[in-house]
Amino acid sequence: MRVSLLASVLLCSIAPSAFAGSPLAVDEKVRNALQLDQNAEKGKKLYAGHCAQCHGPQALGSAGKVIPSLAGQRRAYLVKQLADFSEEERSSREMHAVVSQPALSSEQAWADLSGYLNSLPRASFPQTGDGRGLELGEAIFQDQCASCHGEDGRGDDDGFIPSLRDQHYSYLVRQMRSIASWHRLNVEADLVRYLDSLDTEEATAVADYLSRMRGPVKDRDRMNSDGTVNN
Repeated sequence: MRVSLLASVLLCSIAPSAFAGSPLAVDEKVRNALQLDQNAEKGKKLYAGHCAQCHGPQALGSAGKVIPSLAGQRRAYLVKQLADFSEEERSSREMHAVVSQPALSSEQAWADLSGYLNSLPRASFPQTGDGRGLELGEAIFQDQCASCHGEDGRGDDDGFIPSLRDQHYSYLVRQMRSIASWHRLNVEADLVRYLDSLDTEEATAVADYLSRMRGPVKDRDRMNSDGTVNN
């Protein structure tokens, strides 16, 4: 399973962990969860009881608290992140506490929760930057990132590379810096090195460009709610 070049628009603030998880265990759990039937109504109840306090009632996150919007994110990517948190492949004390609760520790719960979040309308007005580096941000993204994330930032057709559209500027900046500092265990080394090569002006320009990405999504009519695309 690939992890993206600007991965991870997701889930809570990151803190370094001294414990590496098991990528093989993550892959198995992700495959199992994606094969299960999803129940969005059950996912809605799980979200309201365990996630809405941080991510908001409509899963639109909080720019001020640097909490990401989850609404409309790719289903497979959401499952992958939940599995990563569960296996400590992604570090966050807050998320480890959440996924360790019995109600959210099962693959069925991940299937239901991700199905519900994927079905929600995306953020209409996420936080943006100051707008001064948009041309630079667009040039970098389209040259270096669009091959994985799509020129419209929708993510990949398999759903494991996240959509970067409609995400808060502050969260995008934090994740880029976190990845560049080797604080994310679930991304490829090439991504770390690339993001580390960007200076502050370049990184914030890309984040600002992405936070302002609007308009239609390529292949929207062919895209299923689970993030896959019909042939």
